[in-house]
Amino acid sequence: MSTAQTQTLADEQQIDDAVTALLDAFPPRQTKAEIFLGEQYDRGLAWVHFPVGAGGLGLSPKHQKIVSERLSAAGSPNPYARNPIGYGMCGPTVVEWGTPEQRTKYLRPLFTGEEIWCQLFSEPGSGSDFAGLSAKAIRDGDEWLVNGQKVWTTLAHLSKWGLLVVRTDPEAVKHAGMTAVVVDMHAPGVEVRPLRQMTGEAEFNEVYFTDVRVPVSETLGGPGDGWRVSLTTLMNERVAIGGAIPPKASGPIREAMKIWEKMPEDQRDAATRDKLTQLWIRAEVLRLTNIRAGQNRKLGVPGPEGSIGKMASADLNKQTYEFCIELMGAHGMLYGSYAMVRPETAMSFDSVPKAFLRARANSIEGGTSEVMKNILGERMLGLPGDVRVDREIAWSKVPRN
Repeated sequence: MSTAQTQTLADEQQIDDAVTALLDAFPPRQTKAEIFLGEQYDRGLAWVHFPVGAGGLGLSPKHQKIVSERLSAAGSPNPYARNPIGYGMCGPTVVEWGTPEQRTKYLRPLFTGEEIWCQLFSEPGSGSDFAGLSAKAIRDGDEWLVNGQKVWTTLAHLSKWGLLVVRTDPEAVKHAGMTAVVVDMHAPGVEVRPLRQMTGEAEFNEVYFTDVRVPVSETLGGPGDGWRVSLTTLMNERVAIGGAIPPKASGPIREAMKIWEKMPEDQRDAATRDKLTQLWIRAEVLRLTNIRAGQNRKLGVPGPEGSIGKMASADLNKQTYEFCIELMGAHGMLYGSYAMVRPETAMSFDSVPKAFLRARANSIEGGTSEVMKNILGERMLGLPGDVRVDREIAWSKVPRN
């Protein structure tokens, strides 16, 4: 047995022992969620690849699968469900770019769900062209003075903290003049307005900043590092949205299979069975691809390959739920109440028609499928990039609508 294999077995045994000790001391079905998740964090089982003391053990991210499978089987609370933006995107960004003080302040309550996070990137005039953003921050002593608007901000109405990227140097080229900060979503001058979706819910919001004061000490990285900080967030976002490794035959394809199993025998024709089988195969291929991608992330920092799972899952989710509606026939047109609700979680589905409607956003949120194709073409396949005429021009001189 090689040294690497021996070390892997030792790491897995360490994690297995730590999980056993956690479950023995705090049975999840008999422990409050915040207490259990706090203990999970303190024992380094929140993100095992994070540093010791920051919710991790400094091990390979591939070992998180051991933790997730054992805790899920024992009925433990899911930190992603409680705080999806914080757990999947902001936590990895804070540990990568934050100071030791910021890690101590933010990571534990983020993981336990006591403090919800949101991501403030998109703007009405800069969606896919994120580097073209115009929300600005001006240095005023030990504070940033922030003004601007963000849009499509998931769970902003519940959030305590927001990961905000603003323009701090309009005379620099657009990628270089951006800065990332952590903003208190309850600070004076922050206004959150709901954006109602076709599901009737408003999990998205638009957020306005009017002379909002943010301490300079809440900067992630340094002034001008906003583009690089945001890449960390966006790569993790794509993995969080499309890189999950669910149990075999679960998720949307399971809903299709449940509907199929309840259909009368005389309606299960060969053509429909063939379509169901093709969707099941695609779901399994995507699951295996995500497993392989997770194992290849040696340092826990996703690369452009995360765009593969995100793009593939967006198309597959939409097509699978379309198939479900086809199987349901006229019943697929029944939805229920369209009363406007500001939900407590994101992407929660209590019916197939609702999931069908919500899945339409999958190819937009977290980077459009067109953007994913550009990333894969340029950064994975080495194809020539799009023509970019504003790369060397100061942001203040770039034409805008």
